[in-house]
Amino acid sequence: MMSKLSLFRANSLPFPVLSSYSARFISKPYLAPPKTLILCAFSTVPYGPSLLKGKKPSLNDLRLASIGRDRDAHRRKIEDFEDSIEKGELLDEDEFTRIFEVSAVRVPAKDCFALENRLRGHLLNWPRIRNIARVPGDEIDEDVVKLLGRESDEEESVVDSVDRRIRGKAEGDGERLSTVLHRDQLARTFNSTGYLKFRNLAKISRPKRRRKTERAEGKEKVNKGSSRNEFAVVEVVEGRGGDEDFEGLLGEGYGSSSRGRWRGSTRLLLLDERYSVDEEVQDLPEAIKVLFEEAKKTDASLSFELVKCRLTLFYDYWPMNEVLEALLPKGMIVPSAFEMVGHIAHLNLRDEHLPYKRLIAKVVLDKNQPKIQTVVNKIDPIHNDFRTMQLEVLAGNHSLVTMVIENGLRFHVDLARVYWNSKLGTERQRLLLGFDQNDVVCDVFAGVGPIALAAARIVKRVYANDLNPHAVEFMEQNSVVNKLEKRIEVFNMDGRRFIKAMFSSDKGQKVTQVVMNLPKDAAESLDAFRGVYNDRYRDEGLSFPTIHVYGFSKAADPEFDFHERIRIALSEVAVDVKMRKVRLVAPGKWMLCASFILPKSVAFSRKTINVD
Repeated sequence: MMSKLSLFRANSLPFPVLSSYSARFISKPYLAPPKTLILCAFSTVPYGPSLLKGKKPSLNDLRLASIGRDRDAHRRKIEDFEDSIEKGELLDEDEFTRIFEVSAVRVPAKDCFALENRLRGHLLNWPRIRNIARVPGDEIDEDVVKLLGRESDEEESVVDSVDRRIRGKAEGDGERLSTVLHRDQLARTFNSTGYLKFRNLAKISRPKRRRKTERAEGKEKVNKGSSRNEFAVVEVVEGRGGDEDFEGLLGEGYGSSSRGRWRGSTRLLLLDERYSVDEEVQDLPEAIKVLFEEAKKTDASLSFELVKCRLTLFYDYWPMNEVLEALLPKGMIVPSAFEMVGHIAHLNLRDEHLPYKRLIAKVVLDKNQPKIQTVVNKIDPIHNDFRTMQLEVLAGNHSLVTMVIENGLRFHVDLARVYWNSKLGTERQRLLLGFDQNDVVCDVFAGVGPIALAAARIVKRVYANDLNPHAVEFMEQNSVVNKLEKRIEVFNMDGRRFIKAMFSSDKGQKVTQVVMNLPKDAAESLDAFRGVYNDRYRDEGLSFPTIHVYGFSKAADPEFDFHERIRIALSEVAVDVKMRKVRLVAPGKWMLCASFILPKSVAFSRKTINVD
């Protein structure tokens, strides 16, 4: 599986201190860049949040914004930050905090979803940011409202006046309801099964479900609030000017005095960024002005308010591409992709990235947790016979033992001792589509068994081999885990010796498919098929299997070059080969797959090789 990284560049700007009270959004914590952070600018900035567009907060702004965040998450963030300092992986996440000023309409909580539909197209449309925000401390329970007495009842009647006007009557006036209104009243009173709704009884008889989460270090129980971290906070800025202008449009009593008379739970409908925070109601679109005019006509003007808000986006919000672009010097190519093997992210960093390798790994780890727990970088190309890679752990835990799920099968892998390539998952699936239930498959370079075990679910029998004893051990373990041990037979020997041993025995006479997925040496290993049937008679009903061999080529014409190598290895000129390009593994270097039926002239050839 591949994860792409795109590029953007960030900038930092000053921002004045504002008094505020905060509203919550949710996500999780990270760490951030060195003092030598290099930022660049765009001539034009697209719609949506950007590190360039936002204002960099002051120290007081950071303190105020942290009040609305989860305290347990903030404490864990500080602990991670201290650990990163000890390891020399300093990443100051406050450098990525940005503040945006937006306008919002404050409305009663019970009406927010209906009003959201009416204002659709005029509300904020940013990724992962809800255009409805909650203000902490603003919630009032219904039972508490009843206990407030006559004064609260009067205020509540003002808030509910719009609903009564729409229903066509005031409560207690004794008028007969129309059929439509009567049916609506029944729908509000009874549930779907015909029983009355008793809210208090439901609360007593149905205890709240408790979510239990386990922390990695000690399986500590945490409540719902501390099990989630925050990436954004909305703050309503107090003391906004222009209340006199609103009074002229909405009537007396709307100004600053209306804030003191506010009753009931409220929500903030965040308006789109194209509407300036300095605009008044008269300057807003007609749909928003109509909303305030209707509120004035229904005596509900105290329930609606245009406010100025401050939206703070923390390091947790920004995608990995923007953070990496801000971290790396101007003009440096940002790593474009990484490979995922279970919980391990496998990077292939260039030499220019090595001074920043731990910062890059930290960002990759932060932005992909908990799916990614370890980030590694390949140090040297694969040169050994076991195809194992020299890996350096850059971030996370140091365990390279993981489990990969592919084609519905579970594979246990240790990247320090065996080979695995997730990029070939699609190619393996394509190869399996050519097998049927009558086939017998021989996998010469099986590794931990991604092809062999997947084929074992389809074909009659599978014979799998690998030179690496650790790979053979994991393949046997994976066959048991996937309950396929009775349909596969595992061998541990050299590829050429395995071919000779298989086709010199009775098992080889039934083999119909041969897979040779070792691109570096598989084509040269084809010489093992020369003379495999020399000890048999031509009329014995021998099978001539279809061979699928993989290889690399850097030639200008890779198909022709690979075909030539196959003909040389087989010592046969007339070989009908179906060639296909698999993927471009590096600039100018192709991986190819060649499929052909073993020629009789090769199987009975006298030009044999000595595999001893």
